[in-house]
Parts: sequence; C-alpha cells; structure tokens
Amino acid sequence: MNHENEQGEKMIEDSEESEGAEALLPQPLIEFPLPLVNATRNETARRVQAIGLPTTFATGGRTKFNRTQQGYKKEQWIDAACLGESGASIYIPESTKPLIIKAMGRGSRQMCRVDKYGFPRTKAKGSKQVKGFQTGDIVKAIVPAGKRQGTYTGRVAVRSRGSFNIANGTGTITDISYKHCKKIQSTDGYGYSLS
Repeated sequence: MNHENEQGEKMIEDSEESEGAEALLPQPLIEFPLPLVNATRNETARRVQAIGLPTTFATGGRTKFNRTQQGYKKEQWIDAACLGESGASIYIPESTKPLIIKAMGRGSRQMCRVDKYGFPRTKAKGSKQVKGFQTGDIVKAIVPAGKRQGTYTGRVAVRSRGSFNIANGTGTITDISYKHCKKIQSTDGYGYSLS
C-alpha cells in the first residue's frame, strides 16, 4: 500500500506477502551471545575439574593444528585423537579403521500396513522370531554347496519361510536357509560395520 507522509513524499509499506514470507524462514530458537557460550563452557570446565576428574579442554583450532602438523586427513575420529595437548604427538596406523555404529531400531509395533484411507491392506504380522533368529541378529552362514556356496557373516533379515537375507559390508546375500546359519550376536538395535 502506498501513501504520502507529512512532507508529501511517497512511502511504500511492506506488503503482507513479504511479511508472510519472512515468517516462513527458519528462525533460531534462542540466540545466545558468544561471550555467554564461552562463559558457560569455561564454568562447566571449572566445575568438572573441581570434582577431581581427569579432564582436558581444548579449542577446535588446537585440534586442527595438531592434526595438520602430523599430516592426518580430516575425519571426526582422527580429530578426537588429536584433541588438546595429548593429541600433539599421536600415532595412528594406516590400517586402523573406526567401527561405525548405526541405530537400526528393534522393529515396529505396527500390526499391518494400511492404505491411504486407513484400511488394512496386508495380513497381521507374524512372529518376530523365525527358527530362533530375529532380524538384526549377527550370523555366520556356511553354505556348503549350490549357487550361494561360501561363508558369509553379517546382519540377518528373517523371512517367515526360513530363507534369510544376510547384509555384510560388500552387499546383501539373499535366500540363505536358516539351516546354514549360526547366531554370533543377538540383535541390540544397532548395525555395525568398518569404514
């Protein structure tokens, strides 16, 4: 909307559309001034040290300096090793690989799949365990003969017919009979792999 001020100059007010667009932009929940963040971090450090626990506090700049001086690439697990004074001189063998742990869940309480109207479109789900195995178990399968002959270790996905899929670092091996599988670890809701 346009109108004139007391001096006769034309003024343009912000339209309602632009105000609505600004409201849609993501806004930070709370903006803390930097000195407050630093003061909080320093006070936390003082209180932890007052308890008597062995602690180390360092800046990101110190960590980066330690990592670059030693010629290591930028990885989160390497930064954790290069932290502070103790990280100024470390040795990480080339063959070292971190264990990657990913939350996979333990299944769903949903009894069956539904269509867009909410009506059931599949039958009720069966038992979580099949032949003593459950999806997420770590198994070792030794297949003596056939198309999938070999030894496989990985996370199992069970099927009610007793023919399982095994996911390992290289891919997924399908249709492995439960008879060839031996449980190494029961499921705990996490997937494990080496990078």
